[in-house]
Amino acid sequence: MTPLRFLYALTLLLLPLVVAWFGLSVFSAIVLVLLLLLWRQGLVLSALMNPPAGPEIELETIINSHFAEKARWCLDRLGVEYTEKPWAGIVGVFFRGRTVPMLNVRTGRTRASVCESSEILRYLYGRYVAERGEAAAFLEPTPERLAWEERLDRYGAQLQVWIYFHLLDDPVQCKEAWGANSERIPTWQRWTLLVCFPVFVGFIRRAFQPDRDHNRKAVERIEALLADTEKLLADGRSTLLGGASPDFVDFTLAGLSSLWAWPEQFAAGRYDEDRPAFQSLPERMRADVERWRAAYPATAAHIDRLYADERR
Repeated sequence: MTPLRFLYALTLLLLPLVVAWFGLSVFSAIVLVLLLLLWRQGLVLSALMNPPAGPEIELETIINSHFAEKARWCLDRLGVEYTEKPWAGIVGVFFRGRTVPMLNVRTGRTRASVCESSEILRYLYGRYVAERGEAAAFLEPTPERLAWEERLDRYGAQLQVWIYFHLLDDPVQCKEAWGANSERIPTWQRWTLLVCFPVFVGFIRRAFQPDRDHNRKAVERIEALLADTEKLLADGRSTLLGGASPDFVDFTLAGLSSLWAWPEQFAAGRYDEDRPAFQSLPERMRADVERWRAAYPATAAHIDRLYADERR
């Protein structure tokens, strides 16, 4: 938000107080509203005539978000230059009503935004397939790939229930995972996260309901998905769907599984200092990870191999 837009928003919020404080007449209030509408129109026209400077492509993320990792991995694989803008935890969701990842793209004099990792992948394929040809083939949305992506996205949502079940009762780890200690996050966001942490935790509990019963059901669904991937990978194939090279389904599986696999090459190593150490995680969480690695060795090996070979 530019300073002028911020000032406009602040003025809009203060307008009722100004009217009440000074006891302005109805006519005066109408005049103030009309002036604000003219100001707003001026901001719109100014943006069209003098578009704000910024990156051509910007990806808004939470550093440790598994859905953000899915989107950034495909951007990296495609070779598209972009700027990443990390947010502190759910600050952006809570105050702006926008989920991450969100891709902001300059289109002429304006900017367009695409939310949700799957929609970002559809945009990338449509935008770059003609320009980059074979390099974009891994993003081709075939019916089989889309069906698996839908299942994997549900798996990613169940992993959110699982990780919040373990982390919400550990404020130190939760704050670290949300970026409270990361210098990549703007200071105002880190302070907001610390001050509003109890409110954010309450919001997450209401949204995901990560209690014992919901966690048990989430773990059952996670393990059902992992059992199916294990069956496919048990024949020694190098990709989940049997293709010659990995596609976005493989990257989705690996990226979403980063919440429990805790790979060393997460985000191609860009955020190593911003991720909690695996051994510092809650004991019950680590026990689940060790059980999954033992029960689904082919899937775990596939995830590890993708990170080792494709995520440098």
